[in-house]
Amino acid sequence: MTAARERGAAGRGRPGREVMVTGYGAVTPLGHSVAETWTAMLAGHSGIDTVDAIDVSGLGVRIGGQVRGFTPSRYMPTPVSRRADPYAQYALAAALEACEHAGLVVDERLAPRVAVIIGSGYGPVGSIYRAANTLRDKGPRAISPFAQVTTAMDSAAGEISMRLGTQGPSRAQSTACASGADAVGAGMRMISHGEADVVLVGGADACVTAVDLAGSGNARALSRRNDDPTAACRPFDVHRDGFVMSEGAAVMVLEAAEVADRRGATALAELAGYGASSDAHHWTAPHPEGRGACLAVEAALRDAGIAESDVDYVNAHGTGTQLNDATETAVLRKVLGDRVTRIPVSSTKSMTGHMIGAAGAVELMASIQALRTGDVPPTINCDEPIAPDINFVPHQAQHHEGMRIVLSNSFGFGGHNAALVVRAV
Repeated sequence: MTAARERGAAGRGRPGREVMVTGYGAVTPLGHSVAETWTAMLAGHSGIDTVDAIDVSGLGVRIGGQVRGFTPSRYMPTPVSRRADPYAQYALAAALEACEHAGLVVDERLAPRVAVIIGSGYGPVGSIYRAANTLRDKGPRAISPFAQVTTAMDSAAGEISMRLGTQGPSRAQSTACASGADAVGAGMRMISHGEADVVLVGGADACVTAVDLAGSGNARALSRRNDDPTAACRPFDVHRDGFVMSEGAAVMVLEAAEVADRRGATALAELAGYGASSDAHHWTAPHPEGRGACLAVEAALRDAGIAESDVDYVNAHGTGTQLNDATETAVLRKVLGDRVTRIPVSSTKSMTGHMIGAAGAVELMASIQALRTGDVPPTINCDEPIAPDINFVPHQAQHHEGMRIVLSNSFGFGGHNAALVVRAV
């Protein structure tokens, strides 16, 4: 064990094996890989535009973060792309990139100790809607014999497991906007407790659909800046008016430290802490005092064995809604104290939009990239910050040397809260 890992192990607040991130992949509105997504983030580019993949002419909200130009044949054979919902296609593509990045080959010896956990808030909704329309328009004989499989929430995990030949547990995780982060946390626990040696974890969603835009729009949760899409998502800005529905996926390879060492893998970061909670308050509004969010963040810090003064950067949930941003700011003040005014706090959703189940995984990837490079992605559109004493990294990326600990928050509808802590190695 290296000196850095010895220090990390000594500081942990839980027993069990160290968990390392050794690779990740991403498909987002900013690009079809981690490199493309990260480059666009640092440049402050927006992936939000007028939705053109579906008819939005009658909708109140006509903007979103689409994955454009995605070619399934680059990642999977035609029979798979024909049956798999786009959310599962994105997850599979991200998983393949993650394995290539980690240099991971699942052979017969390793397969029984490799698990897959993919989070999703909405799952294969496009396939569900199409199947329902086919049943209505053409009758039951027109329904595919794969419909009951491909319209299931676990279809992304199943496609990844079958493609890679993993024989450990494979499952779905669904906790709304916290799904991706909770999937990462579940994989971390699985390794820490010895149930697996390697876990492919992450999140995926493809919910830029007419139904989901209409429903979330009617709930007054979405921005209605149809005439200015790139300026629509405005986390922590006084003039924010809602989040932007987006799609995509991110998958990462988690490994027990000794397994990664044995195969000569490069650890990108240590996954040091995870905390989760429920508000038990309201389906769409956070608890007004942020009680559940505080519990999750405090639990993650405790799990990592660190104090609030150790946090060097927060990748915030930062949706751009009135309630979330005000509540999250209050939570960070309560948990981190004065530290929150001395470190960068940014929301990459300002560029990607809200990828729902994929959000927590994409944002953890960005957190690790920031930890490794010292470059903190910006919060674009933050023209008039709601808290002027906090560095929300407005408009342009910033470089911060010596970062060791990053906190990534994910808070979802239904009162689901998750927080992850990553440590430099």
